[in-house]
Amino acid sequence: MANTPSNMMPLETKAPNFTLRDTISDKNLSLDHLKGKNATVIFFICNHCPFVIHVNTQLVQLAKDYKNQGVNCIAISSNDVENYPQDSPDKMKLIAEKEGYNFPYLFDETQTVAKAYNAACTPDFYVFNSDLTLKYRGQLDDSRPGNNIPVTGNDIRHALDCILQHKNNTNTQKPSIGCNIKWFKA
Repeated sequence: MANTPSNMMPLETKAPNFTLRDTISDKNLSLDHLKGKNATVIFFICNHCPFVIHVNTQLVQLAKDYKNQGVNCIAISSNDVENYPQDSPDKMKLIAEKEGYNFPYLFDETQTVAKAYNAACTPDFYVFNSDLTLKYRGQLDDSRPGNNIPVTGNDIRHALDCILQHKNNTNTQKPSIGCNIKWFKA
């Protein structure tokens, strides 16, 4: 298990736009179409990473808890599927069904979106306000596989609550830790 940290995109960055194929609906979906009325959470994940497997249930719960508050969640996988076939789109759809994903699971085939977001690891999280301005990036919470800290999503939940209550998030934003994104070999 790698312990790759987030690159921590600068706060106030505008969300780079994208259109990617959703492996669940098999439709091309854009950020403009998917963004939430009040906030948007984008997370880079993949199927096989133990750090993602560790938080999958909380990702579904987080999306469920905030959906009625105008918050949409979007999952993106950018891994090289030639060398990591377990992360291929057909397997992404199976994982989404198995885990009960209530958000789109998009495939970044060219890795362009991951590069635009400066994503480094799975999971890597970005929280944007209604104007798609970055207000939080980093970890879901302090839980990691094997550290016996419960998965709560506290860091992301606090960031979302601050956006929804029009408050500044003064909490320290810690990088996420996970497996590195599996980049194409040059």
